[in-house]
Amino acid sequence: MCGIFGYLNYGTPRSRKYLCETLVDGLRRLEYRGYDSAGFAVDDIRGVPEIFKVKGNVAQLDKLSKEKALSNPDQTFDNHVGIAHTRWSTHGEPATRNSHPHSSDPKNQFIVVHNGIISNYASIKTFLIQKGYTEWTSETDTEIIVKLALYVYDTDPKVRYDLVRLTLKVVHHLEGAYALILKSSHFPGEACAVRRSSPLVLGIKADSLESDVIRMINTSRNLKLSTDTQGDHLSEGAFKLEPHAHAEYYLASDVHAIVEHTKKVIYLEDEDILHFNSSGSFALFRNATRGNPSFAIQTLEMELNAISKAGYPHYMLKEIHEQAETIFNTMRGRINFETREVCLGGLTNYINSIRRCRRLVFLACGTSYHSALAVRQLLEELSALPVSVELASDFLDRETPIFRDDTCFFISQSGETADTLQALQYCKEKGALCVGITNTVGSTIARDTACGVYLNAGAEIGVASTKAYTSQIIALTLLALQLGSDRRSCLKRVETIIEGLRCLPILVRETLSLEPMIKDIAKNYKDSKSLILLGRGYQTATILEAALKIKEISYMHSEGILAGELKHGPLALIDEFMPIIMVATRDASFSKVQNAIHQVTARKGNPVLMVTKNDPAFFEKGQESKFPLLPVPETVDCLQAIVNIIPFQLLSYHIAVQRGFNVDQPRNLAKSVTVQ
Repeated sequence: MCGIFGYLNYGTPRSRKYLCETLVDGLRRLEYRGYDSAGFAVDDIRGVPEIFKVKGNVAQLDKLSKEKALSNPDQTFDNHVGIAHTRWSTHGEPATRNSHPHSSDPKNQFIVVHNGIISNYASIKTFLIQKGYTEWTSETDTEIIVKLALYVYDTDPKVRYDLVRLTLKVVHHLEGAYALILKSSHFPGEACAVRRSSPLVLGIKADSLESDVIRMINTSRNLKLSTDTQGDHLSEGAFKLEPHAHAEYYLASDVHAIVEHTKKVIYLEDEDILHFNSSGSFALFRNATRGNPSFAIQTLEMELNAISKAGYPHYMLKEIHEQAETIFNTMRGRINFETREVCLGGLTNYINSIRRCRRLVFLACGTSYHSALAVRQLLEELSALPVSVELASDFLDRETPIFRDDTCFFISQSGETADTLQALQYCKEKGALCVGITNTVGSTIARDTACGVYLNAGAEIGVASTKAYTSQIIALTLLALQLGSDRRSCLKRVETIIEGLRCLPILVRETLSLEPMIKDIAKNYKDSKSLILLGRGYQTATILEAALKIKEISYMHSEGILAGELKHGPLALIDEFMPIIMVATRDASFSKVQNAIHQVTARKGNPVLMVTKNDPAFFEKGQESKFPLLPVPETVDCLQAIVNIIPFQLLSYHIAVQRGFNVDQPRNLAKSVTVQ
């Protein structure tokens, strides 16, 4: 949620116009994360920071930039620190005064952009008010950061803090989750960036950068604050920029905003403090108790066209149509279709430990939670282990017992979902084996788990997850197959599923060809107030995920109801006016779903039926079905959820388009949920 972008140039003259345009373009790359206001800060002709912000979207900020920020468009800066932000409201309503960057005072002595939540902001604000800091311009928790920085700078004349020590002093008092960039007119050309439980990435474009390696020098210098901040011993690693060399740095909440500028990145870790000095060199400080700092410079494999719409009207539609390719990419190199063998390389050293564990616990939120539900039955069948699928927030609320011989899986497209990360820390403390399943290289889940699986689904920009969901099902299916491969009784079943996986991309393409039919169905629902979805067995996850997609994109109330639960209450909703879609594809629950169809039709319900293509139960020769049918290709029962979800993804998309809604940026929602 929210988005941070920073652009720093050293020894590289840039005009004020270029600086503003770069910051605004960086925010455009982060729009998909969800936001309600935007702003940026650049220096004026005297080197004093100026702040420009709006309630609304980045396009409005761009307009403001052209009208006011570019009053001196040709003014050039050899060295400059610019920071920008898109805000998703947590403390304070969407309003210009609550937008970032936030300032310490009218002179803008300290300014900050911040993602996350400062959970103890109220007590800090009370303290600062008692100290005479009574003028507040916002209702946000963020403003206390810069007010506290000003207090530290002003109230201890015996200690002349440099920007690093001042930042350390400030963050020592902060509780909660945050990523932030702090700059100050007292330290021209400098900036500090800090992260804790909120993502931040550094992109590097510098003369001294040779091939894929940057020389990082461990100075072995310990930085210790005054005695009231005991425990802040930090090791330092530094990148030294040669005199007269050129460097440009990019700080962002994720790599989508960086890839067009450079492919060399460092993923900051929790508690890291990154300091840029006025010469363009930077130092990274890391808690000494975590061992020697290691600064892995990674090369992004992502191409710029991966985050473009490629001719589609929306990212969501593009990502739906990419699924034949992305599910293949998730399988690539992990299945040998000739020998019928599955090997997840990231789990190689741990697979025997997983097989010997007491139970498998899957923790996730939203769509990721549904992906685990979709594979739960297969995991139980092939592993012969108890399988628990938990919503991460509820799991934490219950303080669920976890044991050392449990294996816990943490599923998140972004790898930064706050509730899932909290559950990860909880399970690590209990001694369980922790496994990550994520789409994002370098994410917190990828770094903090013992082992894991990358989805390899490519960048997913649309807020409503589509291709990541189907890739998560594939990854979990591969896990089930690998766990069951040593059980003789499962070998035939494993071979059948592997053959189904071989054919799956073809069936996905065939399903995508149903889009014209689905578009017509969407027309029937565009004015509806509610929609009920029914299914059971392997399709339980399908109806829950379909209901979520329809809710978040088309703003229509939709509810996924297990068909076996109809008679326990939901039948009261059924009449001739209630829109209903039932999933009636062939599997072991088919006869029970047929009973549910009879229960619905006996109450004058008129459902649309998603059925297996050419199923004789619905396509008898010379006889038309009484109900509208949506035929989909047939595959192995445990893979049918992948085929079946695609029409629902398209349905939610077309209902939203016909209602005139912003498909890629639904209201009140964000792509990366980094707050609890």
